[in-house]
Amino acid sequence: MPIYEYKCKACEHKFDKLQKINDPVLKDCPDCGESELVKLVSAAGFRLKGTGWYETDFKNSGKKPKESSGSDSSSKSTTKKSTSTN
Repeated sequence: MPIYEYKCKACEHKFDKLQKINDPVLKDCPDCGESELVKLVSAAGFRLKGTGWYETDFKNSGKKPKESSGSDSSSKSTTKKSTSTN
């Protein structure tokens, strides 16, 4: 559940409220009782940084693709051996 920040226009009282997304917006100030509450826009408590959480954490799971396992290395080593013997 997200935490919303409210401020009363009448008495300048600020507070946070843990609410569901579907809960109605609060209107009455718990400090002075006036119907002057405004929901404030505040920053999220976390950031998603980096190249992408899906790409790095779940997609490959640290496994190497099958294509790069052995066929490329054996053909390269064969080519090097044949050129070095000439």
